[in-house]
Order: sequence, then C-alpha cells, then structure tokens
Amino acid sequence: ILEMLKGAMGELTLGNPDRLSTDVGPVIDEEARGNILRHIEAMRAKGRRVHQADPGAADTPACRHGTFVPPTLIELDSIAELKREVFGPVLHVVRFPRTALDKLIDQINGTGYGLTLGVHTRIDETIAHIVDRADVGNLYVNRNVVGAVVGVQPFGGEGLSGTGPKAGGPLYLHRLLSVCPQDAVARAVRASDATGGVAAAPASAELAALKAWAQVSLPEVAEACDRLAAASPSGLGVTLPGPTGERNTYSLLPRERVLCLAQQESDLVLQLAAVLAVGSEALCVDTAQTRALSERLPAAVQSRVHMVSDWTSTDTAFDAVLHHGDSDQLRTVCEQVATRTGPIVGVQGLAHGEPNIALERLLIERSLSVNTAAAGGNASLMTIG
Repeated sequence: ILEMLKGAMGELTLGNPDRLSTDVGPVIDEEARGNILRHIEAMRAKGRRVHQADPGAADTPACRHGTFVPPTLIELDSIAELKREVFGPVLHVVRFPRTALDKLIDQINGTGYGLTLGVHTRIDETIAHIVDRADVGNLYVNRNVVGAVVGVQPFGGEGLSGTGPKAGGPLYLHRLLSVCPQDAVARAVRASDATGGVAAAPASAELAALKAWAQVSLPEVAEACDRLAAASPSGLGVTLPGPTGERNTYSLLPRERVLCLAQQESDLVLQLAAVLAVGSEALCVDTAQTRALSERLPAAVQSRVHMVSDWTSTDTAFDAVLHHGDSDQLRTVCEQVATRTGPIVGVQGLAHGEPNIALERLLIERSLSVNTAAAGGNASLMTIG
C-alpha cells in the first residue's frame, strides 16, 4: 500500500490552483508553510521515515511565488507523536493490529481534533463501530475526505477543530438570527430530509419525571418542559440529497456535559429541563441551594445531575454553558470560560426568567458520507418504480 501511495504522490502536480492541471495548491500563508516544514524536519530528525516524491517541486517557476509544501508521507510509531494539527499535504501513517482498533480510536479522539475521518472497509460492522465511537464532525466511508458539497455534506469539525454550526447545514442561518421560534431548528432539520420520512426523536423519561415534579411548585417550568420536548432536535437523523452511488446523512447528538449557572431556582430547573430535553448531563456548582434542590429532584433526574465545587478548575470538563443572570455576571463567566485551555466552549446567556433556550447550541452535528458503490452498488435504485 505504501509503495502505491508513494507512486501516486509522484504523479501529483503542484501549481497555481487556477490551472486544471494542478493537483496540489499552496497552503494558506507563509506562517503555515513554515510550521509544516518545521514539523517535517522534526520528524526526520527523530529518525522517522519521510518520503517526498519531488522535494524540489515547491521551487519550480510555477510555485516560486506561492506558499507551497511538497506532498509528504511520514511513518510514525504512534499517534501520540502528533502534538498538534498539521494542516497541509502531509500524510502520517501508523500501523496497528486489528485487535487494537478501539485503542487507536481512543488515541485519535484523545488528540482533541475532530474535523474529518476516513474509513476504508466493506465490513458493515466495522463501519458502524467506528462511526459510533469517533468524535469527528465529518466521517467519510470508502471515498476521499475532501470536497464537501454545501447541502450534501454539511462541513465543520468539533473539539479543537471547530465550534458553531456546520457550513451548509440546517443550523447555519438560524445561528445568525437574534430571535426565532424555539422549534424552528427541529422543523428546518426535518425539512432538509430528502426522503420525507423523518422519525420523531424519542421522548425523554427524565424530562417527563421533571415535568411531573415541577407541576406543583413550578408550573411555568412544567409548561416549558412540554415546549422543550416538542422543540428538541436531538436525536434527529436525516438523509440529504446527493448523487447516486453515495449516501449522505446528517444527525444531531447531545453534548456530554452542560454547565448550568443560575442564582434563581426556577432558572436552574429550567436549565435542567433543557439539558434533559437534548439527552445531555448537567453540571451544577455545589452550593447549599443546589444541593438542597438536587435532593428534592426525582431519582431519574438526580442521576443526570453532577455537582462540582469549582467549575473554573481545569479538571472540570464541560462542553457548553447555560447562564441565567445579568450582563455583568455573563461577562465574568465568558471571560473565565475564554481562559480555559482546549476547545472553545460556547456560553448561552439569558436574562432571569428567560425560557427560550436555544437547544441546538447544546448539540453536536455529525455528517456521514458513504460511497455505496464501493460495497457493490446502490441498492436504493432497485426501489424506484
């Protein structure tokens, strides 16, 4: 395989991307080029095998005035050798035994980067296993991992590889609105389905338990539980339009932990309702007030609530923040969140008593593109009458 890859690299042409004959264009700027070249030299200095089909290709007249990097292949012993994203025409190769597939996926997830992942296999069980475990925004099966098409493969990573809505996805325009109906996103996701047969997301038993508990003392929150359940797009999966021989799907999944910050009990319970509506878990600051509230909650809800003494600690993990309070408090929270290392964490600020929580900001988007022709053809064509 490596010999074939090296041979294919030798066929690539560097040059101006406005030429049809060009296969590889420049990287974004001189700083990026310098970082990539230094990485290549660092790997070479470590004794790693480095292959460049034509090291002088970047110095030809066609490339002299651009920031080009020659296609490079580097053989590594472990993914742990990569400390940061190398965004350029550099392919790292790591060999692993099939029995260590889960360990490899854990190492990939552990890097914190999650833009794209490519899988080449005809074993459906392997595909399903990797899709379920990989923390990436775009996953491609038996096809190349570039060339995402707007509306067909909504594009955007997660973790250190991106934050916010996917480009070309159903959430993008809604993020630009200051106000919209709470169920607008769920309706937009369903409308994007090419088959017209989107199943409703399963109801949350924990949210139903919270609603029943709140009906006596917090009737406004109990009412909000119904709205949140109806508006939640979590768990929705749609089939997007695309060419024959390819299946493109888009799904929304809950974030792992949402930090809930509020001074008023009603606001905090509303935040819990939103977290349960999307299927996530809540992280609350351990105070006398929150501890007393937690002890009164139904057991099913308590199991989804975690207490932490200091949410600003680097050991405290969360990937979204809900905050009810005034603008000064919100500014302080945003500043504290911004100082955290690792992925950017979005903060959703709301005024006291504000019920319209944007549920889509508590979700992650996943795009899956499968080359069905590689598995023997597009069976869906047989259903066309």
